Amino acid sequence: MKKLTLSCAALLMTIVLAGAGKGDDKVMVKENGAYVVNTTELAKNVDGYAGPTPLKVYIRKDKVEKIEFLPNQETPKYWNAAKKQMQNAWDGMKVADAIKAEVDGRTGATFTSDAIRTNVRMALEYYEKNK
Repeated sequence: MKKLTLSCAALLMTIVLAGAGKGDDKVMVKENGAYVVNTTELAKNVDGYAGPTPLKVYIRKDKVEKIEFLPNQETPKYWNAAKKQMQNAWDGMKVADAIKAEVDGRTGATFTSDAIRTNVRMALEYYEKNK
């Protein structure tokens, strides 16, 4: 009987752990009918010139609605230049097309631009796998 109780407890723990995180996803949430993918944790190892460059990518009806740039340690001059150049580049694109899009970065802000592109791609791929 003791073995059966331990087996049941182990099975219950497996079920609980498998369900952990469901509905408590810190990477993607649903907000006002749009999926919002936050790359703070998802792309925490994606660095611009001065460290991580997190974003929020808003997706509605399988299209990119907007990109929100989150606080970071990039040099404001270069960050703002890259942001101005790239922020709306994906708006309105179907997710599948946006993943493959070759968006131009800002000259002089190459590391930052590369990090922004990588964050967006990772967010969209996460959405595709978890929607």
